[in-house]
Amino acid sequence: MPVRTSARTSGLLATLLLAAAPQAARAAELGFDDDANTIIVTARHAADEAERRADATPGGTDVVTYQDYADKALVSLRDTLAFSPGVYVQPRFGQEIRISIRGSGLSRGYHMRGLTLLQDGIPINLADDNGDFQELEPTLFDHLEVYRGANALRFGSGTLGGAINGVSPTGDLAHGLYARLDLGAYAMVRGLASIGVGDGDANGWFAISADRHAGDRGHARRHSLRFNGNTGFRLSDRIATRFYVSANAIDQQLPGALTRSVALARPRTGNFAGDQARDITSLRLQNRTTLDLGRATIDFGLFLNLKALFHPIYQLIDQGSTDRGLFARLDYGAGPFELTLGGESRWGTTHARRFVNVDGRRGVPTFDARQTARTSTLYAEARFRPLAGLQLIAGAIHADGYRRQVQSLPAPVVGKAAYDGFSPRFGLLWEPTRDVQLYANLSRSAEFPTFVELAQVAAFVPIRAQHAWTAEVGTRGRRGRLRWDLSLYRARLRGEMLQFTVGPDIPASTFNADRTVHQGIEAGLSLEPTGWLRLRQLWQYSDFRFRDDAQFGGNRLPVVPRHVLRTEIRFGTEALHVAPNLEWVPQGAWADYANRTRAPGYALVGLTAGAALAKGVDLFADIRNLTGRKAIGDISAVIAATPASEIFYPVERRSIYVGARARF
Repeated sequence: MPVRTSARTSGLLATLLLAAAPQAARAAELGFDDDANTIIVTARHAADEAERRADATPGGTDVVTYQDYADKALVSLRDTLAFSPGVYVQPRFGQEIRISIRGSGLSRGYHMRGLTLLQDGIPINLADDNGDFQELEPTLFDHLEVYRGANALRFGSGTLGGAINGVSPTGDLAHGLYARLDLGAYAMVRGLASIGVGDGDANGWFAISADRHAGDRGHARRHSLRFNGNTGFRLSDRIATRFYVSANAIDQQLPGALTRSVALARPRTGNFAGDQARDITSLRLQNRTTLDLGRATIDFGLFLNLKALFHPIYQLIDQGSTDRGLFARLDYGAGPFELTLGGESRWGTTHARRFVNVDGRRGVPTFDARQTARTSTLYAEARFRPLAGLQLIAGAIHADGYRRQVQSLPAPVVGKAAYDGFSPRFGLLWEPTRDVQLYANLSRSAEFPTFVELAQVAAFVPIRAQHAWTAEVGTRGRRGRLRWDLSLYRARLRGEMLQFTVGPDIPASTFNADRTVHQGIEAGLSLEPTGWLRLRQLWQYSDFRFRDDAQFGGNRLPVVPRHVLRTEIRFGTEALHVAPNLEWVPQGAWADYANRTRAPGYALVGLTAGAALAKGVDLFADIRNLTGRKAIGDISAVIAATPASEIFYPVERRSIYVGARARF
């Protein structure tokens, strides 16, 4: 696949990589700590602190550590979050996935909406809240924090889905060199090298990752180069600051969707028309400073995100965006009372252009516009403990957004829209015994359209904001070797933004539904009866439907199946283990709003294994779709599907990956 990364971005990546080289040389002089006790050489208490914060939340939360997915070939975020309750992650091809929580961005067949993705607490979403999950590289994280729905208030998120935050290691906790190499099916090669140096007063952590993969379908080749690093300084006993940098160059061919019959019979088939691709180059710079005032802690900072998208599809989309932002948060605690106050603002501009797609090259220009966006939030949450083991929570988030498009081609047109929403939240958390929690909450969410919804091909359309009230009850805890996480939720939505595919040469259109309901169960279970046996079980029940719609009545919403079950049984210890796994979808999802066509159910069997070759050196293997099952994994929704509808994506074919990790 030809490299489309711009010369400016390539030079930037090279500069960053060269800048990291002296740090590696310096590390060789300092020596390293051999007492690290997680896969990526980070002290355990970093993830422990994240779990403590999650456990203090009266709702669905989860912390996924690198150790939880270290034996997987990390093709996409799906391999990271497969056993995170409530997170629907379905691979399409390569690093392309559908990611949704509680039906967020349910019908968006590309990119992402309704979910805030963050890296080290800073959103990677654009200023209009559109996002690309490919920019989050799971091999570069120590752990991920998942806050479902309104439980993500502490991240400034007030959307239906919530937030996922990838947390990088730091040099004071991740001393030493770490290297990883993955090899496998369809010419996959992936490498990672990282180094951590310093102490609590001054430290740095830097990592480089690169991969190539031909893909398991025609026209699905990809390659990427990434750099991630941070440097922290303690300026005094009460002041600490940390600087972050992340650079990505990601090139991905798009094999396209297939008809139902072709997807089930010939899943290798790819669409070569137009040399369709999605190439992303991005640079993110950010700073976070913390003031420790005793009973109060203040976090504040700013960030700059630069991004270029080269995207030949029905036309060739060529975009360059600059987003900047700032944030601040106060956490105060005195006795039984705790308070959080915070705010965040993102604003940016995008130069959006489209051309006739001439086999992946720019043809005649068809569209040129300057898009300006702002999304801002203010939030507050108070927590009170009237009795031991009982916590009452009240909070709210106010969001406002502004979108403006100044179009010069094909004709001078100006379109703009403004939004605001106030979303209260109430909850309680009860701990009847140690390590057992019961919780309940009621919250409102507000979600504003992005330019994908507003700036459709024909015109700038007046899409309304989406609002919902969500009620949730659940429990989590542990008893001996048993751990559980169970949430039941029901969300009543107004104005849900739903998309559907118009045709092969026309992008999806968006409409506001009147009333819809999203309800379901998010369940996770882990049992370790002995030191050499572990069971992990996930069940996700999703009941999403229209409510007395004038056109669709009470039809179910397409894309997400009602039941998804995943099971893994691990035999052995860290020295040697093997873990067969099963993904079972008893009945496939509807493909259309008319509920005429649905995908068939399926069961996929896989296997992972690992062994400690020597101190600090581990081998692992990951076998997927062991039986070679042909099935449909994801769908782009349409109004009414026909046998000719090219909207289906087959599951990953049988593949074997192996690799090694080394710590020094």
